[in-house]
Amino acid sequence: MTKIYLLALVVVYNFCFSAGISMNGVRTIPPVLNIGAVFALNSTIGKVAKVAIEAAVEDVNSNPAILGGTKLKLTVHDTNYSRFLGMVEALTLLENETVAIIGPQFSVIAHLVSHIANEFQVPLLSFAATDPSLSSLQYPFFVRTTQSDLYQMAAIADIVDYFGWRNVIALYVDDDHGRNGIAALGDKLAEKRCRLSHKVPLSPKGSRNQIIDTLLTVSSMMSRIIVLHTYDIWGLEVLNAAKHLRMMESGYVWIVTDWLSSILDTDSQLHSEKMDDIQGVLTLRMYTQSSEEKRKFVTRWRHLTRRNTLNGPIGLNSFGLYAYDTLWLLAHAIGAFFDQGGNISFSEDSKLSELSRGDMRFSSMSIFNGGKMLLDNILQVNMTGVTGPIKFTSDRDLINPAYEVINVIGTGSRRIGYWSNYSGLSVVPPEALYKEPSNRSASSQHLYSAVWPGQTTQKPRGWVFPNNGRHLRIGVPSQVIYPEFVSQGKGTDKFSGYCIDVFTAVLELLPYAVPYKLVPFGDGHNSPKRFDLLRLVSEDVYDAAVGDFAITTERTKMVDFTQPYMESGLVVVAPIKKLNSNAWAFLNPFTPKMWCVTGIFFLVVGVVVWILEHRLNDDFRGPPKRQIGTILWFSFSTLFFSHKERTVNSLSRLVLIIWLFVVLILTSSYTASLTSILTVEQLSSPIKDIQSLVASSDPIGYQRGSFAENYLTDELNIDKSRLVPLNTAEEYEKALTDGPKNGGVSAVIDERACMEVFLSTRCEFSIIGQEFTRIGWGFAFPRDSPLAVDMSIAILELSENGDLQRIHDKWLTRSACSSQGTKQEADRLHLKSFWGLFVLCGVACLLALLIYLIQIVRQFARHYLDLQELESAGPSSQSSRLQTFISFAGEKEVVIKNLSKKRKLERASTGDIDKDKSTDGDLNGSVNPGDEA
Repeated sequence: MTKIYLLALVVVYNFCFSAGISMNGVRTIPPVLNIGAVFALNSTIGKVAKVAIEAAVEDVNSNPAILGGTKLKLTVHDTNYSRFLGMVEALTLLENETVAIIGPQFSVIAHLVSHIANEFQVPLLSFAATDPSLSSLQYPFFVRTTQSDLYQMAAIADIVDYFGWRNVIALYVDDDHGRNGIAALGDKLAEKRCRLSHKVPLSPKGSRNQIIDTLLTVSSMMSRIIVLHTYDIWGLEVLNAAKHLRMMESGYVWIVTDWLSSILDTDSQLHSEKMDDIQGVLTLRMYTQSSEEKRKFVTRWRHLTRRNTLNGPIGLNSFGLYAYDTLWLLAHAIGAFFDQGGNISFSEDSKLSELSRGDMRFSSMSIFNGGKMLLDNILQVNMTGVTGPIKFTSDRDLINPAYEVINVIGTGSRRIGYWSNYSGLSVVPPEALYKEPSNRSASSQHLYSAVWPGQTTQKPRGWVFPNNGRHLRIGVPSQVIYPEFVSQGKGTDKFSGYCIDVFTAVLELLPYAVPYKLVPFGDGHNSPKRFDLLRLVSEDVYDAAVGDFAITTERTKMVDFTQPYMESGLVVVAPIKKLNSNAWAFLNPFTPKMWCVTGIFFLVVGVVVWILEHRLNDDFRGPPKRQIGTILWFSFSTLFFSHKERTVNSLSRLVLIIWLFVVLILTSSYTASLTSILTVEQLSSPIKDIQSLVASSDPIGYQRGSFAENYLTDELNIDKSRLVPLNTAEEYEKALTDGPKNGGVSAVIDERACMEVFLSTRCEFSIIGQEFTRIGWGFAFPRDSPLAVDMSIAILELSENGDLQRIHDKWLTRSACSSQGTKQEADRLHLKSFWGLFVLCGVACLLALLIYLIQIVRQFARHYLDLQELESAGPSSQSSRLQTFISFAGEKEVVIKNLSKKRKLERASTGDIDKDKSTDGDLNGSVNPGDEA
């Protein structure tokens, strides 16, 4: 009986020791910890990860400084690409009191297993599940120890933007991994003002025929930028089918996610036929910094694979490096867990106690009590591994995400640059840029040149016209008012006019052919609304629109316009009448404001000269009436340079020189303007400009269908009841001739280009004032159309070589009467043309007066005592001093000097007399001693 008791005691002690608990409740460190791993062992990533993780376990167990003698026991289960098996294998691992699971490899399995990890509080560390939707909020026990696809898609978006492409086709596996990755790509492209034009899913179990059918659909699309986001297991099959369909030739761009770089790194001797299928493809590889630890592990890798694989050595890919670091990260976290007093203990899950059925022992699956504490330690690890610094951000992403951009060439690949979330695209390693300020500007983005499919180094355009035999439908407004711009031959589908010639000339400059067909829009009787045609372009009813389309803010929200091929703007056209000369024609050269300012300056200069000359010059002295007459005479006589008064003060001469220069300019300009007014025929209109037209209540005409209607009502707040739509040039003429009193309009508002054509044969009307808007005409295309960009470049080339002007001269001959306008108003001289001269003259006057005042004050200070003695012998007050100063300033300078000189002489003579008296007194007061005796 005693033996049985002792045996039971030994069993209980061993159980407690294995659980890390001593008999007296004191914590002990267990000798062995169970950790699991689930991934597809036969996959490109899985076979590398198995070797890397086993090597990491061996390294950790051989280093007692990490876990203090505790050994890690690794159990690896194969998911065999199956979601169901992945879930089952994870549950099996939990039966053995596993404290952490490395994996799973695939994101779709990670979504399932993460729920299990949450339930049993077992941390799940995945080195390959890159789905960005695996968030910590939904899956708190899931820890991604590799880079998220969010950053990989950001890198692809930067590459697309760097090469100037705008539309991308996404070809992806139709599961959580593919859908969520492409959703992230769409968001990143939108940030770069690019877009996913099409999302094309591929069935995870699709046959080759299904792949070919999908690729045929892609080949019929306009974009040639294809992003392939799938798995290594059949990604090469997709590229082989694309090669078979001639979709790996010149013009195509294939950007493949990092599964391809993993294949290239793992199988360095890939079959030549497979290499032929991927020539010119761009792919990404997770970037790992160069370090001594990485160099040693890479050197050790060949020995590890020779020992652990049956098919000989295999290459090391980035996922293998992250798998190795994942095990070390877990070991450091467990070590910190023990240092903080953590216990390895499990408790029963009450939810599973009643679910034991058959071979599935649910009751043996227990909750890891220290799971939350271990998870916190995992997220707080800060170490350096073979991949570089390892640390988690607040979003549970690894710091410093970066990728290499790889170009497949010949029998291998070439790195053409790097991408990092810190600095974007560069040709230097990302760590070299971390010390500098972040710079994501377009000028700082660089990649080396790439070799594209078809063995070409010329950057592909990125799009073609759909290969469906359909011509582009180009909408053309049925213009009935200005055939010079657009007109359709009667009974034919031929169009002609300025806009049509520009369009065809631009197409000839494109480096490729554009199949198109011009389609009329409108009934041919009424001018169609341009807005309606543009709306149909935005709805893909038409592929483009050609005509007199003004580029406005509202329209650019619907469609993309090319570079403007003609400048225009809204103008006012009104009837004009000839102006006959009258008795007051001599006042016309200057505006009223100009006359007022000129007259004021004549008086100001006269007063300034009088002040400066008054004390020195007898011509500017005398009775008040005479002095006022002198000021007026002198001021206005300078107009003819006939002033007879001489000037003796240097300051007044300076002012006079500058003023005579101003008068010379004014008289010359006045003479020229008056000559023009009296010799050239003058025209006048009751409408002066757009402001006077808006302020009136007269009806206003506009071209039906143009943007002028919305502009007048929305921007100028003109009541719609005042607007009269007009369809033909004849209606324009009749409405303007009749006028508002006879059912017509007081003016017509239309674009300048159209009005110049209208006025070329109708000189009784004219453009009033200047353009009050600045716009241009352009061709319209659907949003993000790549053809709009190429057309814009061609328009600039057409303008530079002079062909655009020649087309303009061919169709739009401008008559002299279209530019007459309010000629009289244009010939009048405004103050704004001469304000600089007046400012110069005014500054000279102020400066001269200031200097003169300083001189007067100094003289007054010198002669003040003399003047005071002359005027009064009593004490001086402030008012008396002011009166003395005023009389001093009004007195002639010579008189003041004479008085001062006279006073000095009197002082000198008085001093001599006083001195003589003092001497006589001294003599009379002295006594001779002898006489006194």
